[in-house]
Amino acid sequence: MKTLSETWFADGYIDFELKKYTLLAYLQEIHRYFNENKLYPQLADIIFHYNNLAAFRENKKYLQEQFPKKLTGIQIEKLQILYEQMIEDDELMKELEEIINYATTEIRQTISNGTEIYEFVEDKLVIYPIGLVPLENVEGYFFLSTGAATDTRVYQYRLSFFEKHDEKYRSIRTEYIDTWSRSIVNTYENIKAELLRLKTGLPNPAVYSIETDLKFPVDETLLPIAKRSLVRYISGRAA
Repeated sequence: MKTLSETWFADGYIDFELKKYTLLAYLQEIHRYFNENKLYPQLADIIFHYNNLAAFRENKKYLQEQFPKKLTGIQIEKLQILYEQMIEDDELMKELEEIINYATTEIRQTISNGTEIYEFVEDKLVIYPIGLVPLENVEGYFFLSTGAATDTRVYQYRLSFFEKHDEKYRSIRTEYIDTWSRSIVNTYENIKAELLRLKTGLPNPAVYSIETDLKFPVDETLLPIAKRSLVRYISGRAA
């Protein structure tokens, strides 16, 4: 996948036409993935760049908030010096502002295209528990079934909490376990029973089914959206 550096808009020679070409080449590849209904990691990457541009333009603690894990201390210092030099150069700042304004508009449209796919897929997911759900449901399993196939992918999940800007969020970590074949005889309940027999580490786990009729790419689209949807489903039941 073609990528952009975190500071692509300010790297090297700052020229509108040059940066426009660089951006459009990147967005063209993003759209190629979207046309194949592949959202990740492309959608997350382009959202990062959009937020990056907005933060740089507004100069709101840009370096500290945007690059805590992306850049080293020396790189941050160099970027800070670059930023201060740009502020003192009116012509350079005008060129940079033109680049950022153009890029923000183009990236926003691309994000909108990706979001439409995301929302379409999310609307086609059906989530429900398999059997009784224990009070402690931060760890368990989910079954992912797609299209008309009888194969069911089984994943173990674990929810965790973290805080950012005084707000609490839930994240999910998953691990692929195996793929079972469903049938009239081998139902979700039977798969759950077999799973518990093989995996004794979780004697009373929460187990959920996530189904969709779509035949979209699993790893690039269905699985990431299913994970996020499951987090919201569990959080909504806990509220």
